Formats: sequence, structure tokens, C-alpha cells
Amino acid sequence: MGRKNTDKVVFHQIKVLDAGAKGVSVAKAPDGKVIFIPNVVPGDVVDVQTFKKRKAYYEGKAVKFHELSEHRVEPICEHFGVCGGCKWQNMNYNQQLFFKQNEVKNHLQRIGKIELPEFEPILGSEKQFFYRNKMEFSFSNSRWLTEAEIGSSEELDNKNALGFHIPKMWDKILDIKKCHLQEDPSNAIRNEVRDFANANGLTFFNPREHSGLLRTLMLRTASTGEIMVLIQFFEDDQANRELLLDHLHAKFPQITSLQYVVNNKANDTLYDQNIILYKGRDYILEEMEGLKFSINAKSFYQTNSDQAYELYKITRDFAGLTGNETVYDLYTGTGTIAQFVSKKAKKVIGVESVPDAIKDAKANAERNNIDNCEFFVGDMKVVFNDAFIAQHGQPDVIITDPPRDGMHKDVVEQILKIAPEKVVYVSCNSATQARDLALMDEKYKVSKVRPVDMFPQTHHVENVVLLERR
Repeated sequence: MGRKNTDKVVFHQIKVLDAGAKGVSVAKAPDGKVIFIPNVVPGDVVDVQTFKKRKAYYEGKAVKFHELSEHRVEPICEHFGVCGGCKWQNMNYNQQLFFKQNEVKNHLQRIGKIELPEFEPILGSEKQFFYRNKMEFSFSNSRWLTEAEIGSSEELDNKNALGFHIPKMWDKILDIKKCHLQEDPSNAIRNEVRDFANANGLTFFNPREHSGLLRTLMLRTASTGEIMVLIQFFEDDQANRELLLDHLHAKFPQITSLQYVVNNKANDTLYDQNIILYKGRDYILEEMEGLKFSINAKSFYQTNSDQAYELYKITRDFAGLTGNETVYDLYTGTGTIAQFVSKKAKKVIGVESVPDAIKDAKANAERNNIDNCEFFVGDMKVVFNDAFIAQHGQPDVIITDPPRDGMHKDVVEQILKIAPEKVVYVSCNSATQARDLALMDEKYKVSKVRPVDMFPQTHHVENVVLLERR
């Protein structure tokens, strides 16, 4: 049966009202339903061609602009609108911050339904571009073609790409010339890898057929200037692998850590892979207030180093430590927050489910001569029990920085049961944070809230909340 024509209606002169979830803007259709529209800015007046109709909303794209929003700016990236990243690059930065703060406020009020203090203003990022310390690029021999290329009658002999997945297209890669997210030499290294591979006939991965030599490229940089490059090969071809790695080593002697993986499984995740050091050392060092943190290929580290420092300072400030407190750092990762607050605490206990992260945390604490931090591996809802607390002492302050899903309800219950004076809750998803705050409302009042922008040009926002026992 053919698709109903109602799916494809055009709405004329629609004013874009708000910035919605996942970086897509929101408008109202004449029938009162919501319309989700990408690549527009609140304040734009547009004609919208819809391509999906649901019970409560439409999805569409702007096909004609009648008025441009006063908040609109010219995107600086040539890939904007095709690449799935940096969806807000066409909106001025102050307005981005306004919508991020608003989203946090809406979630906490609407989902949390709890009493809230006056929010502290969102902390913007000094760098609005070139702020990421980790980028991952994919190789493909069937690159995404631009409309101009599709319309051209010229035969395309090279369809190799090194770049990003086109949104909702797992097998199509957009070839990236210049990305504005990571400082150089990031662009230079990526472009050199692609050009050298093309010049020397190295094959690019075909995700449908599972063939080809080159699979992914990961670049990590640190504020110390150190650089890690990791190339993931699909095929085990020693001669061509060494040809490329030797070339990179000669061309970019500043690379601190040059590593590779041979991965011929179905997906390209690294966590179960054997990573091989080719040149240099197998980690780079990040530094913060004199503390050094080693970051290896599998480490989790906040992706914006400068803003991570600001986020940790706010967290420490909210905790209000005097030097006498026992602090629990739940979901501690590689123990960065734990070590960052340790000099103002009597003792810090970090808990994390990823064994490699805890190994890093212990090594970093040793490197930093910190002797009042202890780290433990385990699933939070299992480890964080009465016996654990009896062994390590009643916490005065809990710092929690859970994944996007928020805290498991058993963890929330345990916090309520042991009822420390303060809980500092750091979140990358204010919707699940709001849900958890509502669960804690019987014993805790929210006394401070401060959003932090870690990811300019995107809709993502972190939020820090101080809970104090009633």
C-alpha cells in the first residue's frame, strides 16, 4: 500500500519556536501538532516539507526561508548540515547557552516536580571550537556523495572516505576535510592518513562486505600537548600496516603514542581488543592543578579538558569540604574527581564497574602521591551495600556522576538509607537526574544548581546539583 499523501504536506510560513531535544528545533503545525525541524534556529520563519507524520507530531525539513532569526549566525564549517555533529553551529553562542539552561530548568521542574533554588547561570565554554580531546573517524570505500556529485555526469573513480557516519546511515561515511572540534594537528594527521592510504593503494573498509584494511582512526590530545593516534585495521596485513605507521611516525614526530589494533569482528568497539603499541608509550598525560592523569586508548576522560576542570571546581565547591570529611565518589571512572577533591577531604572512596578504569585510578593516585583515596571495582547497585559502608565508614559527602541512564534505584535507596549530609550530583542527562532528585526529595532539598556547557555547538549540557539533608 502506498504511503498516505498526508505524510508529505507542506506547511507555509511556520515560525520556529524553540530548540528541542537532540539539537532539532520545534514549531507548531496549523493543526496544533508539534513539528520537529533540523538545521533551523528559533525565530526563523520557514515553509516546512513534512516527511513523517505521527499521532502527536510531524518531522520535516525547511524548504524555504521567509525570515531569518536574529539569533542565526553563519556556520563556519563546510560540512555543517550534512555531518551529524555541531547541529547548533548556526545559532549564536549566547542563545545556545540560553536553551541549554532552559532545558535543565524544564527537566528539573517538569520531571522532578520539586522545590528548586534560583539556578546559578550556566558556565559557558571559553573555547567554542577546537575543544574536544578525543575524536574517532571511520574509513569507508563507499563515501557519502554530495548533491552536487550525484547531479554531476562525471565518473567518480575514488569513493574512499575518512570521516563521520551520516546520521541514520550506518554504512555511509562523510569525507571530512576540516573538522572544527579538535585542535591541530588533528586535521593534518587525519588528512595525511587518508592521502597516504589513497596514494599507496591501501584499501578502505567496506561495512557491508566486511572487507578492506583500514577501519577506524582515533586521535586523543591533551592540554600538555601530548598526542595519541590509534589505527584500527580490519585485515592483518603487516607490510601495509607498517608502511602507514612508519610514515606517520616520520611525518609527525610529535606523536607521543602510536598504537594499532587488528579487529576483524563485526563491530569496531575497542574495549575487548588487544591494543598494540607501535611507537612511544601506551598512554598520554593530562594535567590539572598539578595532578597528572594517564589516559590510555580505552580510558574514559571528560572530552573537553578545559571545561572538565571548571566542572570539577564547581563540584568541589558545592561539596564544601573542610578536610575532615569521608567522601564517596560513585561512578568514579578513572578517579579524576576523587583525586581532585582529595586534598580537601580526610578520605575518598571511589567505586566504578569498569576494571581497567580502576586500574588507571590506582596508578594515577600513585603517580600523584595521593594516599587518602581508595578505589574499588564493582557494579554500583551490588557493591554499594551495608557491608561496604560498615567497612569503609559512613560518608559525610557523596559525589555521584552516573552514566546517561542516571542512578539505579537501589543506589538511590542506599543513599537515602545512609543519608549523608550532602550529595553532589553531576549529570550529563538532566532528565534522568530530575527523576532521581524526585526520588530523593523526601530527605534532601536541592540547594544549588549550576549547568556547565561542555559541548558548544551541540545540544548537550552537564548539570551539577547540591542536595542537602533536610
